[in-house]
Parts: sequence; C-alpha cells; structure tokens
Amino acid sequence: MLRKTICIEICNQGKRLDLYLAQILEDFSRSKIQKAVKNGDIKINGKTQKASYLLAENDIVEISLSDDEEILIKPQNLPLDIRYEDENMLVVNKPKNMLTHPTSKETENTLVNALLYKYGYDGLSDVNGNLRPGILHRLDRNTSGLLMVAKNNDAHNYLAEQIKTKTAVRKYLAVVSGNFNEDTGTIDEPIARHPSKCEKFSVSEDGKPSVTHYKVLERFNRYTLLELQLETGRTHQIRVHLSYIGHPIVNDSLYGGEKIKVKTTEQVLQAYKLSFIPFKKSERVDIELTMDNDITRVLNKLRNEK
Repeated sequence: MLRKTICIEICNQGKRLDLYLAQILEDFSRSKIQKAVKNGDIKINGKTQKASYLLAENDIVEISLSDDEEILIKPQNLPLDIRYEDENMLVVNKPKNMLTHPTSKETENTLVNALLYKYGYDGLSDVNGNLRPGILHRLDRNTSGLLMVAKNNDAHNYLAEQIKTKTAVRKYLAVVSGNFNEDTGTIDEPIARHPSKCEKFSVSEDGKPSVTHYKVLERFNRYTLLELQLETGRTHQIRVHLSYIGHPIVNDSLYGGEKIKVKTTEQVLQAYKLSFIPFKKSERVDIELTMDNDITRVLNKLRNEK
C-alpha cells in the first residue's frame, strides 16, 4: 500500500490531477490512478475530486493506493545465475526476456518467482512490499545484467542508501546509432511518464531529475559502443536519455532504435558492472560480466564490416 501526502508547488499549478500523478507515480498506470480518484482513494484538501481536476498551488494531495499486494505470486523453480551471495544479500545476473518482478498482468516467470522458490518470503526483505520481495532496483524485461537482492530489511536499507548516495556504482554497455565527437559526456534531463503513451517515458521539464554519464568504448561507421553509468535510476532512463540526444539503442523498438540485421531480444543493453559494499562488511565487492550474446553478435557484425 502506497500512502503519500504531497503539497503542490507553483510549477505544477494548472495540471490535471490524473496526468500529474501518472508522471510522479511510475509504478501505477493512468487508468489505475483514475480509478483510485473515482473511488476516493486520492483526495485534494481532504475532498474527493474528479480526475480532470486542475491543481492549484498549495493543494494537499493525499494518496492511498494499493500496489496489488493481493496478487498471489507462485514460487517457481527457475534458473538463478548468482554471482555473489552472503548471509544478507545476493547479486543475480538477470537474463533477457524476464521481468524483475510481477505485475497485475504478469505474475509468473519473473525473477521474484525464482527468488521465492529458493528463499521464500521469510528469506527476502519486504521493504518494497509483497510484489517486490528483496528487490532493490530493477532492470527492464529485455535488459540483462546484475541486480542486487536483499535478504532482510536491514541489508535492504543499507544497500538502498548506497544507491541513493551513489556509492554503489552501476555501469551498462549499449550499442547505439550514430557517432560521437566527444569521448565522454553527461545527459542531465528530467524524466516523466509519457503524456499520451502509458508504456513509455520521456524527457519532461516536469519530470524527476535524471542523470546518465556515458563514455565511448568503440566507434564504428554508423554506430557506437558506449559504457554508461547511472546517477539516478528512473524507469527506462538510459533508453529515454539516449533516444533524446539522437542516439537510440540499437533494436529498441519502443524508443526509436535502428533495426540492425542481427537478431536480438530488443534493446542491445546490459548491466555489466556493479560495485558496492555488502552489509556488515568493510571491503568493496566488484562484479563484472562478460558481454551478453546480443552485444557480442552485434559487435561481431560491426567489426567485420569495418
């Protein structure tokens, strides 16, 4: 259950209630938000309003939203590629074509289903509710790579603070369209849910602060291999930022990626490096994956064409 109170600032004055909430509540669809408004689960200054209500400065928005915790999640004996584990946490290499956690529409074959089979609810943190036991951060369905999982709430909060303060380092590999004149750069643009396409996100002045750093690793005729580092962790952040600057990730159909003649599972993106300090330990752990099959196949093709 999400319970939250927001005081509306002047920059959000005049926005529709449902559109504003869809931008700031990334885990909830606009239709779910509209239903909650109609049911009185979202109030303005203590009163029920319509979804079309136009916000005013200093309005108090009271939110009480179910996060679908009533959904039954079935433990499933699915393979887990564990790259680090201790008594408080583990790091898994999530494959492509797997959701990190269940949704109201998909409740099976996710990473959480696999974690519940091995550890059960009692062996995972519950900070993020019953839909996301142990989950500290997420990867898109078709992004492979490293994810931290907490076994208890103390470890969860400790690791979440590292993500927040950027002492936990997350790096990605991506093959993108186009060439870069510079070797390094930073994309500092706010991100919000797309105003008309609920499955997408976009750069918006009303969005949440979002920062992505990039470094060129290899140049090709019309493509570039990048290493990317997150400072924030918004949904689809890397994909949105790269599309915004005109360098969408190859084969990313949602964000305008160029179709290259190599079969891949959508976007050619991998979370390949992770660095953090485990709970109750003093030494930093550094984990690095070899390139996944999609990136390897694409790079082999581009290198052969040089």
